[in-house]
Amino acid sequence: MKAQVNEIKITYKGGILAKDWQKLNSSFDTAHFIYENWDKDTIEVHETFKVLLLNNANKVKGVVELSRGGITGTLVDLRLLLAVIIKSLSVAIILTHNHPSGTLKPSSSDKQLTSKINKATALFDVKVLDHIIITPNGDYFSFADDGLI
Repeated sequence: MKAQVNEIKITYKGGILAKDWQKLNSSFDTAHFIYENWDKDTIEVHETFKVLLLNNANKVKGVVELSRGGITGTLVDLRLLLAVIIKSLSVAIILTHNHPSGTLKPSSSDKQLTSKINKATALFDVKVLDHIIITPNGDYFSFADDGLI
């Protein structure tokens, strides 16, 4: 009897052609892009962690929601993140999450997670360009701008 196995597949929903993918040039561009695409009905209810998957021209191939948590935090499974990065053939990523409280200051957990992801992705030659924290009113904090990446 022939062994059967499931195929794992990454898909792009929406059919946007690569030539039309959004190019990100700065933390301001990135924060604006993230905020415009965030669910405003939940941005001040719970934390959500998303990752922007980029090609070598810093164009957004896609956005993946890795976790949705509680009011003050959310967990990120590094293995799921790496699986999506590798399967999507992304060369760079931008991490992002919201702070429902409106606080822009990154927590020690935010800093530790960013460092852990940066070390793991470096093994696959994938660059973490930034980690953006957004608030319900659209303000943002950039780890790159603040020298934390």
